[in-house]
Amino acid sequence: MLVEVCANSLESALVAEHAGADRIELCSELAVGGLTPSYGLLKAVKEQVSIPVHVLIRPRSGDFTYSDSELDIMLTDIRLCKELGFEGIVSGVLNKNFTLDVERTRKLKSSAGHLKFTFHRAFDWVKDPLSTLKLLDDLQIDYILSSGQQKSAALGIELLSELEQQNSRVQIMPGSGINTSNVDVFISRGFNALHLSGTSMIQTLTKTPPISMNSSGFLSDDYVAITQLQNIKAVVTKVK
Repeated sequence: MLVEVCANSLESALVAEHAGADRIELCSELAVGGLTPSYGLLKAVKEQVSIPVHVLIRPRSGDFTYSDSELDIMLTDIRLCKELGFEGIVSGVLNKNFTLDVERTRKLKSSAGHLKFTFHRAFDWVKDPLSTLKLLDDLQIDYILSSGQQKSAALGIELLSELEQQNSRVQIMPGSGINTSNVDVFISRGFNALHLSGTSMIQTLTKTPPISMNSSGFLSDDYVAITQLQNIKAVVTKVK
């Protein structure tokens, strides 16, 4: 069974390799489901990690429906990953009605070329997972990362098993909440790959900061923070 570790830093990637992981999914910002890592992190991981690394291509938090400019950013990031020599990418696009955006996902797949392609947990939002699996098979996607459309892969095990039993070239990779207490379930079900982060929160400061820099109001699946013309124009007018 292939063990993929979701690493959010160089330190996490090195720990995963040292622990015997087969592959890394590299991202940043686990709190929002992961975002595309910076160039500096990409370069450092490529220089210091020897096991295969797949890079998350997701330009922002929130939903998985992207504008033309956002898609262009994703395509540019994929080209960078190819230039740096990474082995795969992790990405995907949905329509607003929670169906697969076939054409835009095809563009990402085409841009990835020879790189392995994992369709990420946007799959857990789709209306019809079985028909979506068939569409992703037609697109020659390599892996689907999924929790079985539940909060954890353990809770979604029945759907994951049903997907795994379909006659598809796409490998189903359970992910979300997998650890030593439940991994035996996935082994017994015959999955060929699994995904986990294995993280713990490590204290970095001994004193509580005077104010928090976290803004819970920006954390949303169905809203995206976008600068508004009237808000900036009003301030600029007063200043100038």
